[in-house]
Amino acid sequence: MTAGTITGYALQPGDGPRPGRHYLPSRAGEVSWGWLPNAVTPPVLEIDSGDTVTVDTLSHEGLLADQGRDPRRYFAQFGVGEVLQDAVEVAASAIPNTAEDGPHVVTGPIRVAGARPGDVLAVQVLDLTPRVPYGLISNRHGFGALAGEFPRDRHSSATRDRDAMVSDGTVSHFSWVERVDGADVGFLDAGAGRTVRFPIAPFLGLMGTAPDTTDPVPSVPPGEHGGNIDVKHLTVGSTLYLPVLVDGASFSTGDPHFAQGNGEVALTALEASLRATLRLTVLPAAQRATVLGSAGGPLVETATHWIPTGLHHDLDEAMRNAVRNALGFLHTRFDVPESVALAYLSAAGDFEVSQVVDAVKGVHCMIAKADWAAWM
Repeated sequence: MTAGTITGYALQPGDGPRPGRHYLPSRAGEVSWGWLPNAVTPPVLEIDSGDTVTVDTLSHEGLLADQGRDPRRYFAQFGVGEVLQDAVEVAASAIPNTAEDGPHVVTGPIRVAGARPGDVLAVQVLDLTPRVPYGLISNRHGFGALAGEFPRDRHSSATRDRDAMVSDGTVSHFSWVERVDGADVGFLDAGAGRTVRFPIAPFLGLMGTAPDTTDPVPSVPPGEHGGNIDVKHLTVGSTLYLPVLVDGASFSTGDPHFAQGNGEVALTALEASLRATLRLTVLPAAQRATVLGSAGGPLVETATHWIPTGLHHDLDEAMRNAVRNALGFLHTRFDVPESVALAYLSAAGDFEVSQVVDAVKGVHCMIAKADWAAWM
């Protein structure tokens, strides 16, 4: 396969395996575009604690106003013959999406029976299936690590390749996926017949509970509730722990990615739609310390690591918050003196920048479980 001849699958709503007990498509009349649920947003699905749900998440790339809000026409420029029907319907709907709104198509909220403020919602990622074999990576003036500096002049040679669509202040690079030696690989056209390749590791950039407010909640900045945290380690087999802030938790998701580097420096990662199967389980408030210690905010667990997070508008303060939460996790969960926990983090904790592009920046800490095996 080469860019410009994309003829692969499109996993349309309702087609193919849906392994969850419940199924939630991204219907134009139910999704929110650019906004997260708040305390009074009505649920679109109600499930029991421990239930599984398969969600057809939808990427916003190719749907946005600066891309024409017509995914059929937009992706046809890259030789794509079939696009997702829910993408077409959302783009053609009356849902507003202007510069005042966030970009993300947010699916939910899902009410989880029995969830109460003070509890923890455990979100286990059971399966992530690509719905299409392509996606986009975008860079917009005013956003990204080099806001206002990149994109360069829209007429520069760097943006005139056949697989980058350029509009004023925006460059969107088309990327396609191929199976190489048994693994999915992403490709970018680098011009002169050359391509750049990189591994695919799908995850959901946005998973969160509803904040306890009746005010509108924008989808871009992450917070205590989770939301757009963009932690690349939330791949299949991981668990995200989120605080329950309102009755029912009101879980929502979106912003699917095929791949992302720590930092997400252009503005977006490889944005592409995924079918996600998740298990949502309520952990009573009494169990919070045994799972999270005294760490605040979202915490990720993988087979090999615990990953506390830190969030703030200032990257330095996000780093300090990540240290505080990692310290609280170790000190409270394992009854380790704080000075010992801090010494361990300085010797062995790997702090990574999750993203610097979502207004509220993120840092996360990689704590190796192997280092604490004797304590469990």
